[in-house]
Amino acid sequence: MGPVSGESNGPFRYLPRLRHLRFVGGAKVGVCESTWFGDQRMTLLELIPIGTILALLTDQVLQTATAAKDVLIEKESFKALSKYLYDIEPVLKQLQLHELNDTQAARQALEFLKKDVKKAKDIVDKYKNRARFYLLVRCRNIVREIQDVTRDIGRSLAALSLASTEVLSDLSERMNRIHREMQKAEFEASQAQIRIVEKLDHGLRERKSDQTFANNMLEEIAKAVGVPIEPSEISEELASLKREKEEAAARKEKAEEIFLEQVIELLSHAAIDQEEIKHHYECRVQTIENYATQDESIKPLNSFMCPITRTVMVDPVSLCTGTTCERAAIETWFEFGHTMDPETHQVLEDFSLRSNIGLRQSIEEWRELNYCLKIRSAKGKLQSGDDSACDNALDQLQEVIKENPICKDWITLEGLIDIILLTVPSSHDRDLKKKALATLTVIIEGHAKNKEKVVEAGGLDQIVICLGRGPDISRAAIELLFELLHDGLKWNRSTCEKLKQKKSSIFFLVMLLNNEVMESAEKSEVILWKLCEDDDDTILSAAASSWYKPLIDRLSHGPESSRIYMARSIVKMELIDQNIRLLGDGVIHPLVELASRNLEAKDSAFSALAKLLSSRDNKRLVAAAGGVPLVIEQISSSRVPSIIVSECCEILENLTSDDGIEFLVDANGMHLALEAIITNLTAMLQNSHYSPNILKPVLRTLLSIYKSDQVISQKAIAATNGVSVIFSLLEDRDRQIQELALMLIYHLSQHEPDGVTSFLLDKRLATVVDFLEDGTRCEVQTAATGLLACLQSSEAAVNERLIQLNVLPLLMSILNTSNAEAKENVLRALIRFVDPTDVEMQRRVVKLGAYPLFVSILKSGSLTAKARAAALISKLSSSSFTLTVAPVRTGCWCFRAASFPACEVHGGICDVTSSFCLLKAQALPELIKLLKEHEDATTYESLHAMGTLIQDGSSCSAAKVLHEAGKLRTSTVQ
Repeated sequence: MGPVSGESNGPFRYLPRLRHLRFVGGAKVGVCESTWFGDQRMTLLELIPIGTILALLTDQVLQTATAAKDVLIEKESFKALSKYLYDIEPVLKQLQLHELNDTQAARQALEFLKKDVKKAKDIVDKYKNRARFYLLVRCRNIVREIQDVTRDIGRSLAALSLASTEVLSDLSERMNRIHREMQKAEFEASQAQIRIVEKLDHGLRERKSDQTFANNMLEEIAKAVGVPIEPSEISEELASLKREKEEAAARKEKAEEIFLEQVIELLSHAAIDQEEIKHHYECRVQTIENYATQDESIKPLNSFMCPITRTVMVDPVSLCTGTTCERAAIETWFEFGHTMDPETHQVLEDFSLRSNIGLRQSIEEWRELNYCLKIRSAKGKLQSGDDSACDNALDQLQEVIKENPICKDWITLEGLIDIILLTVPSSHDRDLKKKALATLTVIIEGHAKNKEKVVEAGGLDQIVICLGRGPDISRAAIELLFELLHDGLKWNRSTCEKLKQKKSSIFFLVMLLNNEVMESAEKSEVILWKLCEDDDDTILSAAASSWYKPLIDRLSHGPESSRIYMARSIVKMELIDQNIRLLGDGVIHPLVELASRNLEAKDSAFSALAKLLSSRDNKRLVAAAGGVPLVIEQISSSRVPSIIVSECCEILENLTSDDGIEFLVDANGMHLALEAIITNLTAMLQNSHYSPNILKPVLRTLLSIYKSDQVISQKAIAATNGVSVIFSLLEDRDRQIQELALMLIYHLSQHEPDGVTSFLLDKRLATVVDFLEDGTRCEVQTAATGLLACLQSSEAAVNERLIQLNVLPLLMSILNTSNAEAKENVLRALIRFVDPTDVEMQRRVVKLGAYPLFVSILKSGSLTAKARAAALISKLSSSSFTLTVAPVRTGCWCFRAASFPACEVHGGICDVTSSFCLLKAQALPELIKLLKEHEDATTYESLHAMGTLIQDGSSCSAAKVLHEAGKLRTSTVQ
C-alpha cells in the first residue's frame, strides 16, 4: 500500500487505509495489509497491542477448529486438524494471561501462525459444502492439503515458542509437544476410498467406456459417500460434479477441469435409468432364448482366454505381435524377465501394451449372457420347492451380484425378490431361511429401487417374524432390516414408518437387545433409537417391552408436552417390581423437575412418582432429588387443586410405608421438621372438603410416622387437638377410614389409655366392636381389642353396653383364633367381666368356655398373656368357696347312698362351670410351672391365683393339695 495523501498530524505523516473494522475486547480495530508510520512501512500488527493480536488469533483458531468438525468427507482427517487447533487455543489464552513480551520476533511468529490458521480455515471452507462425488475423487488431494497445513501450523507454533522465552517452562514445553505431534501427523484417506480412486484412475488411463465398468464405478462411489443408487439421486450428484468442473474452469484450474471432465465422461456410460436397464436386460435375454432353462453357462471362445493364465480375461491388452493377454498377467510376465511373446514365443522388440477395447466388450457381453442364464436357472430352482435346489440357487445369485452389481437390477426384473420372500416362511430349513435373508440383503445393498420392491412385496412382515427365530436367523434378519431402512447415509423415513406399524416389530427388536450376537444387539438398538426419534407412541411401545432408554431420554430432554405425555403413560403401565426399579433409576429426577412446573406438569409427574415409590431404591432417589419438600409444599398450600393434593398424599404415604420417617429429608439428606408435617396432616383430617382419596393416605402416613417416632407424633397430634379429630373419623361412612382411624387411635391409646373411654361414645363403641368380627384383618382386630382393653372397668354403663353388643362371644372367638397381641388385649379386656363382685357376669364368661382357654394360654401363650390368664383365673377362683355346694346325704345312717366326692380344697361339690374351681379346670399344674420361669409378672399372678385356694379352715387341705402336686419346694409352700 502506498502513501495516502492528507495532512500531517504530529508524528503521523499518513493515516492508515482501513479495509474493515472488528470489535475485539470492546476496542474497534482496523484491519489492513500495511500502513505508513513516520518514514517506515509497517504492518498493522505493529500498531495493534500484542494482547489484542493474541485475542484475534485465539478467536480465529477456535472458529476454525469448530468448523473443521462439520466436514462430511474425510471426517477423520478434519477431526484430527480440529483436535490440534483445540489444543492450541488454551495455549494462546495462557500467553495472553502471562502478557507476552512485545518483540519483533513474537509479532513475526504470530503473523506466521495467523496466516497458517487462515490457510486451514480456507481449506475447511473450501471442502465444507462441496459435492460428495467431488470430495471422494479428490480425497488424496484433500488429505495432502490437511497434512501440509497441519505441519505448517506446528512449525509456526514452534517459532512462537522460541520467540516467547519469558513464558513459563511448562507452557513452553506444552507448545513444543504440540509442535512435535503436528510434525509427525500422518493423514491418509481410508483404504476403501483409495481403492475406489485407484480403480477410477486406472479406468481413466485405459479410457474404459463399457457400461459394466461405469456401473460398478458409480455404485462404489455412491456407496462410499452415502448416496442411494437411485436415478434422481445419482443424476443430482453427477450434476453437482459438472458444476464443480465449470467452477474449476472459471478459476482457470485447467488440470482439475480436465480430470473432472474425464470422470464425468466415464460415469456417464453407466445405466442409471430403469427403462434403459430393462431394455439392456431384455436384449441379453433374447440372445439366450435358445438355451435350455437348466443351462447355466456358455463356454467362452478361445480368443477370450489368456495364453498365460488360461482363464477368461478381464482387462485384455494387445502386444506388438497381436497376441492378447490379461494385463496383470503380462505385466508379471515381464517383471520375471521374459522378453518373448507368451503365445508365439517371438522375441518382443516393443513392450508397450494397448487396451483391446473390442475384445473386452465382447468378453463383457459373454459374461452378461452367463449372468442371464444363471439368473434364469436360479429362478427355476427356487420355484421347484426343493430345499437343496433353492440353496444352490441362492448361492448362484450371490455369486453373480458379487461379479457384477448390475445383476441386482436383472434379478428384480425376473421377479426373484417376490420368489425369495416366499421361500422364507415356506421352508422349514433354518439354514435356508438364513441364506434367503442374506441373499436379499445382498440384492438390496445400496439399491434404493430394490429396497422399495422388498417393502412392496411384504418383506417387512417376514423380516419381523424372523427377528424372533433364534440367533442365526435373527442375525440375518436384522442385517436385512438395517440395510432396508437406510438410503446411503440417511434413513428411509417411509420404511421406518411402515416398520412402526408392524405390531410386533418393537417387541422383537427389544428382545434382540439381549441377543448373544453382539452385532445384532447393536444394530437393533440403533434401529430402535431411530424409530423412537420424535415418536412418543413408539417410545411407549418400547417401554411396554421393558426398554426404557428412549422414554427416559424423552422425559429428560423432550418438549414439555412430550414429557407430560411420558409421565402420564408411566401411570398406565403395568410394571413388575424389577421394572419399577429400572425405570426409577432414570425417570425420578426428571419427574421431580417436571413436578415443579405448571399444574398439568405437576399432575402427571406426581402421579408417576406415586406409582414408582413401591421400590425402596426409588424412595431414596426421590429424596435425593429434593422431591419430599416439594410434595409437602403442595399439601400445605390452600391454593393447590385437590387432585394434586391427593397425589402428593399418596406419595407421602408410599415414602413412609415400611420406612417411617427415614426418607422425610431434603436434597441434602437433612431431616425435615416432623412436627410441622404432622400438624399439616392432622389439619387435613379436619377439612370437610377432602375426599376419602386424600384422608386415607393421610391417615396411613400419620400411622407410619407415629410408629417411627411416637414421642414427637404424640406431642404434635395433641397440640392440634388431633385425638378428637381422629376419634370422630370412627363415625365416617367409609369403612377403610374407620379402620385407619381405629389403628391410629389404638397406637395413641398405648400412651394415654385412660383417655379413651370419654371418646368412645355409643356409636363409636359399636364401630369398634363391629371390627372384632373381621378375623381376616389381624391388625384391625388387634386395634379393636386394644381399645376395649383401655376402657375403664369401673364404668358399669360401658359393661352393660358391651354385653348388649354381644362382645363376650367375639372375645372368646379371638382367643381361639387370633394373633398373640390380640389375645393379650382380649385377656386384658376380660378383666372387667370377671370381677368377683359380679358372679353372674363371671358365670357368663365361664359358660362361654373361657376357663379351658385360660388354661391353654398358661401352657403356650406369650409371657404377658400367661400373666393375664393367671390373673383372670385368680379372679374366678376367688369366687369358688362361695359357689361350692355341700354334698347332700339321703337314706338312714346304715343305708346311705355312696357319698359324692367332695373337692379336696373347697370341701363341697365343685366343677368348672358352677364353682369356677381351679383344681377341676386343671389349672394348678400350669400355675406351678409358671413359677419355674422366674418371671416377675407370671410369678406374682401365679402365686396370687394359688392363694385363692387358701382361706380360713382350708389352709391345711390346700397345702396338702399343693404338696401332692409335687411342684413346689417346702420353703415355697410355707
